[in-house]
Amino acid sequence: MFQENEFSFLKESLEKCGLSVTLVSPNDTVFDIIDERDITFFEKIFSSDTTLDNMLGGIKPNTLYKFKDSFSLLYNAFLLPQSTGRRVVVIGPFLQERLDEGQILELCQKNRFEPKYQKSINEFCAIIPILSPYNPIYVFLDSFCERMWDGKYTIVDIVSESASEQPSLTENSGRELDKIFSETKAMERRYAFENEILDAVTMGSESKLNKLFQAFNESFFERRVADPVRNAKNYGIIMNTLLRKAAERGGVHPIHLDKISSDFAIKIELFTSVEQGNDLMTEMFKAYCRLVREKSSSYSPIVKSAVIAIDTDLSAELSLSSLAKQLNVSNVYLSAIFKKETGKTVTEYINDKRISYAKHLLQTTSLQIQTVSLHCGIMDVHYFSKLFKQKTGKTPSGFRAEIMKRK
Repeated sequence: MFQENEFSFLKESLEKCGLSVTLVSPNDTVFDIIDERDITFFEKIFSSDTTLDNMLGGIKPNTLYKFKDSFSLLYNAFLLPQSTGRRVVVIGPFLQERLDEGQILELCQKNRFEPKYQKSINEFCAIIPILSPYNPIYVFLDSFCERMWDGKYTIVDIVSESASEQPSLTENSGRELDKIFSETKAMERRYAFENEILDAVTMGSESKLNKLFQAFNESFFERRVADPVRNAKNYGIIMNTLLRKAAERGGVHPIHLDKISSDFAIKIELFTSVEQGNDLMTEMFKAYCRLVREKSSSYSPIVKSAVIAIDTDLSAELSLSSLAKQLNVSNVYLSAIFKKETGKTVTEYINDKRISYAKHLLQTTSLQIQTVSLHCGIMDVHYFSKLFKQKTGKTPSGFRAEIMKRK
């Protein structure tokens, strides 16, 4: 193999960064680059006879291929120069930024994933490596390709169907590296700040938050797109999720977290300037902090387990009898203690959670009404619409139309 030591170093380095690096033949199927544990997921995306060669339109030497699958997962591939045989290096899958809940749900609808797979898909997406556009790994890969192909090679982007000649390293490369290292330092500062914020929220310490706010400004909004307001919104979505987890660690029950998290998700999409984003971040930090101080979980272990089971998977077949069986108690006992501690019957609580989640999906995604119904655990879309109107006074489509008018 060409420069075996160099390739081994590349493979080992990328794998230590969490990236999968696979060596295959051009005629191997796409499934040969996939971890066996993830085959069920990728069977929905690729045909079983799809080969790398036909996917990339014929693999050529001196070419770095970039391609994306129907779930927006990214890959890089290139042909190794060698005297006999043809071996292709495939790096991936990875993402350039973390997918939010709405994006994942819309991709699941596009790829026809059933709601019963949603939990495992969410877990899969949560551990997919993130390789932002300014990650130093790209410089590393660029240097490897430069050395492998004596300075020049072609980049073929299968997504945009464009190709461009990659120039040799120039004096500008040093400035690019300086920029990357500067951004890396900024990232480290932001992560340190976020960890302190999350610790303060977990402890319910507003005094610590007030000290941290002095350092907070728009520089903490990671610049992943050109629009600064969109950057601020993306950062708000990420922080809303992290703060919810921090408050949960602080002892706040999911029944309280769901409401505040949903409310802030709406507010994040409605602000129109970076300054408003700053103010909303401050409001959000303080709100979660107060929640920790005011709402510690006082439910008994049985009720807490029932609530967690409901909140964990609303698409499951939930009922008083199924929960009682799962918790190894009688229907009568669970019904009585649940009503006493939450103020609602089990059915009322389940329906309220399902309609709350439906409102969230209707506000934040373009999922079809039937798909929303399935994700909320209601198989009959007509019953779903009836229940939704009973709880909100509007049909699901009417509710979505009203939200769209406000935007």
